[in-house]
Amino acid sequence: MKYLHTMVRVNDLEASLKFYRDALGLEEVRRSEHSQGRFTLVYLAAPNDHEAQIELTYNWPDEKTGQAESYGGGRNFGHVAFAVENIYATCERLQRHGVTILRPPRDGRMAFVRSPDQISIELLQSGTALPPAEPWISMQNTGSW
Repeated sequence: MKYLHTMVRVNDLEASLKFYRDALGLEEVRRSEHSQGRFTLVYLAAPNDHEAQIELTYNWPDEKTGQAESYGGGRNFGHVAFAVENIYATCERLQRHGVTILRPPRDGRMAFVRSPDQISIELLQSGTALPPAEPWISMQNTGSW
């Protein structure tokens, strides 16, 4: 397993970049725009240490109202992410330990679980996604992740 990133939702991407990048001194590692989902992801890391990253997630304002969603009560913290060698084996091990798979790895690439304290944990298949397989393909999402 390898630690990847921690996701934080931001209300104002430029203000957040001024803080994390300009003031704190983190470097922008990569950025991606997702017009269909209406969000932008910006990954930042400490200079000379791009292993552990912060993912800033900026959800674009609603097209109809022009308003952005406000994240109160801890909703701005998203998740901690880990790359795993075999997402199916990892999810099976978690289930044996009584952990509910909230977002099953139907795509062979991504799953979500929660810690006992309700911290969202994202599991990502290292490298290429595994071929979709049962029982994961048929498994529905449970709760929020």
